[in-house]
Order: sequence, then C-alpha cells, then structure tokens
Amino acid sequence: MLPKRTVPSKFEQFLLNRNSLIQQYSKGDLSKEEFIEANYNCITALDIKPFRKIDNVKKAIYNYQYYNVLAKYYQKKAHDLSKRHEARGDFLELSNYFYSKKDNVTIKFLKLIDFRGVVAYYVKVKSPNLKKKLFEIVLSDYDNLILHSKNQVLLNMLIDENVFTFEERRSLVDSYINQKY
Repeated sequence: MLPKRTVPSKFEQFLLNRNSLIQQYSKGDLSKEEFIEANYNCITALDIKPFRKIDNVKKAIYNYQYYNVLAKYYQKKAHDLSKRHEARGDFLELSNYFYSKKDNVTIKFLKLIDFRGVVAYYVKVKSPNLKKKLFEIVLSDYDNLILHSKNQVLLNMLIDENVFTFEERRSLVDSYINQKY
C-alpha cells in the first residue's frame, strides 16, 4: 500500500508560493510589479483569509504577509492611475487600510515573542518621502525574517524595548525597497 500523500493546506501553499516568488524575484526572473501581482493572484486563487486570532508565530507571519501583499497590490493599482483618476484615492485608501492591519499584526507578533531576537533601524532609501520614516525590523530567531513599517506607534514600542538603533542602515532587501513600481 502506498503512503498517503498529504496535500499542503492553503496556508502552506501560500507560503510555498511566496518563497518561490521571492527566489524568482531575487534571480531577476520577476520584476517588482510581477512579484506583487503574482502574490496577489495567489491570495485570490487560494481564496484565503487572515487568521482572526494570532496565538502563534506562524499565524502572525502569515497575516503579516497577507496584509502586506494586499497593501502593496492596491498601492501599485493607485500608482498605475493618473493622479486625477477618481479610483486612485480609493486604491490608496485600501492600501493604507491594509498597511495599518499589517502594523497591528506586527505589534502582536513582537509582543508574542517578547521582542527577543529583534533588531530595528531606519533604512537608507532613495525616496525622500520615506527618509527617516521607513524602518526595518529583523527577527534573527526566524531566519532573519524582515519586516518593514512607517508606523509611529510601532517605532515608539521598538525604542521603548531598546531594540531600535537610530543608525540608518542599508536594508537587507535594498534592491526591492528602493525599486520603483
């Protein structure tokens, strides 16, 4: 008798797909726009939703990625339109909504791990709008998981927990965050 093959859950499929897309982007096989679109298409094809309760690290990482994908997708949609297009504001509003959901998950995640193994700093960026606003959070205990935010509440928490350094550093994913789309 053959052993049963287990089908990966939608959650696992999403993470496997995301890792594959990251590799493709890193090799130059996907542009930033294609990477964002492919992540969004994966979410819609799998018809997945975020977890309601964040009680472990895997759920937190998944929800972070879920909201990040949606925020970037709607931001891209807004940037694809002219500044006078009536739908542009709606897309930006959706993007900001999902970014705020992502920041809330990040806060829950950091509290869940009690800020252990966390290093955070401002990243060097080309965009004048993001200078001294965008910061990177590196979680060394989770394969150097990299999170980003501009959220002031989150920044203050990182400072209060003594894990934020005010030294501006090059992002560990510099080519991604400094590439326009």
